[in-house]
Amino acid sequence: MTLPPNGARVIVHLPTSRPDSAPAFPPARQIAVTRDGLAALGGDLGPATLVEAYRKGLFPWEDIDPVPWFSPDPRCLLEPRDFHASRSLRKLRRQQRYRVTIDLRFPEVMRGCAGARRPGQRGTWIGERMIAAYSALHEQGIAHSVEVWHGEQLAGGLYGLALGRAFFGESMFSDRPNASKLALWALCRQLDDWGFHFVDCQQQTPHLSRLGARSVCRSDYLDRLERALDHALGWNPHGLSLIGL
Repeated sequence: MTLPPNGARVIVHLPTSRPDSAPAFPPARQIAVTRDGLAALGGDLGPATLVEAYRKGLFPWEDIDPVPWFSPDPRCLLEPRDFHASRSLRKLRRQQRYRVTIDLRFPEVMRGCAGARRPGQRGTWIGERMIAAYSALHEQGIAHSVEVWHGEQLAGGLYGLALGRAFFGESMFSDRPNASKLALWALCRQLDDWGFHFVDCQQQTPHLSRLGARSVCRSDYLDRLERALDHALGWNPHGLSLIGL
């Protein structure tokens, strides 16, 4: 891949194959984005490509060819200590109907997210190729899941990636009311303990706004991402399977 001269900004078209040592993407600030956040097309969903993409502020969207890579401007971030738990959510926590675990059922959580119905959307962007790609990252200790249980039944959860002190949230689902909110609340409490800077929620929605997330411009996001990645990995779940709320 040849970078443009004089710091020019380009929409990236990725080759289907490249030398193992070659970067898949230009430096983050040389990547232009369209109005809807599209930054690149093509490439693969291999672990090295995915990790490089997230480290440069991109993520894949839709299990199609060529793979579309996005970097929205503005970007939605949730600082762990800013999570807003509503009165009803706190009441649900006190009732102790659910338990929350970490990294116990990663593929099941992804499939739960794939099957979730979302207003205004037909189908899902989480296909079998996506599940295989992120499951490979899970096996490497990069992708993680949070599960919410009602008895022995998986009631909801979320998944994403941890790099440095940044957590990149990908998707969540609820088979019971507020289960995904409990998952995110528990995750934020744990990430705050581990010194994480933010949860990358990608795009702002009214739902995320009510939970405490806010938008920042892409330039500010890349600044914050660089600072978060400048730290050693903050994810430290050794011996941890149950998250307390």
